[in-house]
Amino acid sequence: MKLLAAVLRLFRILRVAIRFRLDDLILELPLPWWLRLLRFGMPWRAFPRRNRQLSRGACLRLALQDLGPIFIKFGQILSTRRDLLPEDIADELMRLQDRVPPFDPQQSMQLIESQLGMKITSVFSRFDVEPMASASVAQVHAARLKTGEEVVVKVVRPGLRPIISQDIAWLFILARLAERVSADARLLHPIDVVADYEKTIYDELDLLREAANASQLRRNFEDSNLLYVPQIYWDWCRPKVLVMERIYGVQVNDMATLADQRTDMKLLAERGVEIFFTQVFRDSFFHADMHPGNIFVSTVSPWDPRYIAIDCGIVGSLTPEDQDYLARNLFAFFKRDYRRVAQLHIDSGWVPAETKLNEFEAAIRTVCEPIFEKPLKDISFGQVLMRLFQTARRFNMEVQPQLVLLQKTLLNIEGLGRQLYPDLDLWATAQPYLERWMRQRMSPRTLLANAQTQLEQLPHIVGMTRDLLERMSQPHRHDPPPPWRRTSEEMALRVVGGILVAAGAVMAVTAGTISSLEGWPAWVMLASGVYLVARG
Repeated sequence: MKLLAAVLRLFRILRVAIRFRLDDLILELPLPWWLRLLRFGMPWRAFPRRNRQLSRGACLRLALQDLGPIFIKFGQILSTRRDLLPEDIADELMRLQDRVPPFDPQQSMQLIESQLGMKITSVFSRFDVEPMASASVAQVHAARLKTGEEVVVKVVRPGLRPIISQDIAWLFILARLAERVSADARLLHPIDVVADYEKTIYDELDLLREAANASQLRRNFEDSNLLYVPQIYWDWCRPKVLVMERIYGVQVNDMATLADQRTDMKLLAERGVEIFFTQVFRDSFFHADMHPGNIFVSTVSPWDPRYIAIDCGIVGSLTPEDQDYLARNLFAFFKRDYRRVAQLHIDSGWVPAETKLNEFEAAIRTVCEPIFEKPLKDISFGQVLMRLFQTARRFNMEVQPQLVLLQKTLLNIEGLGRQLYPDLDLWATAQPYLERWMRQRMSPRTLLANAQTQLEQLPHIVGMTRDLLERMSQPHRHDPPPPWRRTSEEMALRVVGGILVAAGAVMAVTAGTISSLEGWPAWVMLASGVYLVARG
């Protein structure tokens, strides 16, 4: 049955592509001449168009809309990059951000009541039947709680999971095929990328997860004037229903309204960059679906603009190792230390260890040097991407699947910045923040916190060492302790003692208490560590 469903889904995709004559769009690409000739011999050329009056942008939008959430999300990503698209196509794809046709409001109300286990009138004093907005995964209705708060109610579209599972199955088939037939494709790790996307899209169907993400993001920026995240009303949240505070703001791509209220566009664009770096490096928790339909600007103080973020269904995070490598790469990049960038790529395993450092450094310089100290409006990111792909192919650079969400988010941020303030100097805006973050990482306070974290692990390490020694000695309880047991005990004592010495020294020196009686915890650790090392 699954195979049959997958085959039927493939035929549906082909039928939609033919109906909206998407091959007309493909013809505009720089294809080989023989492919262009082959196209005219295809039997579907005889099929009637759905509507000859539709523009090419409308055909693409309606096709993606008909095909469901995965295709709609692809269109949303494209819509944020107006610099890479013809204007008529970009305008149409923007409608996929929050103007997808809604499903039946009565069906929506039934789903809300079944999820809450009570009538809508028992929870809300007002509920607007007509949805405010509708997107690929859910639609939202305005409402007022019995307690008086103005809220929005988000409801997941019914019947999405089977469609998504079929599309994901075909993506896996294409990914496996690509890895088998193409060495270049293997460098992109398409199977891992699809697996990550599968997890992401299914997580987005669980509105309790989105509520938890929104609550976390709200806490991260609770005292900040950069970003506001609406409050979640947990009493009325369920897996397919989310109730949150209603916000009032200007959609971030509504340039006319932002200009009318005299919004400081330069500051707004700079704060967008700062929010991105704060989420990635300070919190390691970032909103990964930052298309204009999810980002608003507060109308309270246009001279001191503040972003508002909704729809936290997709978030990303980085491991400390990825954070560190990414920060060091960016820092070296801002300093134009291309040799350091090349070395970091080799050290992290992003390119093979046998890569010639000088050649890789020269390739990176060739790509990056032309775009330095230029505003966004003067950078052709289409050309930059092509050069990056060529460099990656030449040096067998592997795509890191765990960074795909981050790269997608960076594309969204850069696209927004280009719309808001084309004269933005991305490098001058980002470099001071990254330098500040690097200084904070090496500050005495941070080193002390890291030392304390290590100390918290000591009882666990000691317990594991003791248990290991006991297990190793059990078969020989009646014999004298063998030489290896004494050696293991000495090793364990020296390891624990060494940790105590190092932690005590860090605490004493970084806290500036080496000659103060207030530094007695550090002195105790130092003395205990020295004793254990000597005993071992």
